[in-house]
Amino acid sequence: MDSAHHHTDAPARQTARRTLLRGGTGLALAAGLAGASLLSGGAAAARSRESAGVDYPEAEWIPASSSNYTVADRPTEYPIEFVVIHVTQEYYDDALAIFQNPDKAVSPHYLARSADGHVAQVVREKNVAWHAGNWEYNTRSIGIEHEGWVDEPDTWFTDALYEASAALTADICRRHGIPLDRRNIIGHNEVPGADHTDPGPYWDWARYMELVKAQ
Repeated sequence: MDSAHHHTDAPARQTARRTLLRGGTGLALAAGLAGASLLSGGAAAARSRESAGVDYPEAEWIPASSSNYTVADRPTEYPIEFVVIHVTQEYYDDALAIFQNPDKAVSPHYLARSADGHVAQVVREKNVAWHAGNWEYNTRSIGIEHEGWVDEPDTWFTDALYEASAALTADICRRHGIPLDRRNIIGHNEVPGADHTDPGPYWDWARYMELVKAQ
């Protein structure tokens, strides 16, 4: 988690995992589209996503503070060429609170929860989220945060997290024409000038890319 102005240190963690954020209404857009034709169904899905505030139909809309991102008109204004993978160094609910705090100057587009892979969208893809610590990469990328700590992969990098994130990344790449390769799907640590190390040495890139390509 990062912006050009924000750096987050890992908090002291309790032995027992704290209860994660519960509640919120999930979005089940596909159910209402089952009988539609491909063309009309696609248009209906796009309208439903727009009205719900999400670009990815499996996501829950939990908006970041408008002080923590830049309003834009992507990809018209800036091309979208990268997906940037982050790890929060925070619990899911604490990360959401940070994105909603107007004093923090940080946001991704998406946040994935460790326990079940639940995805929250906090910034629309057309807008520039402040996640990469590099303005040029912010304008050209979609940022995905993952709940957890880089040095505790067995606890936080669950099957559900990998699978949900891979499905999200594949969908983003499909819609924006981003190649499914490691030149375009990168870690925060690979952003030029980055001073963060996430997703860290234990993020299983081989597994992740295999899951992305299998979607």
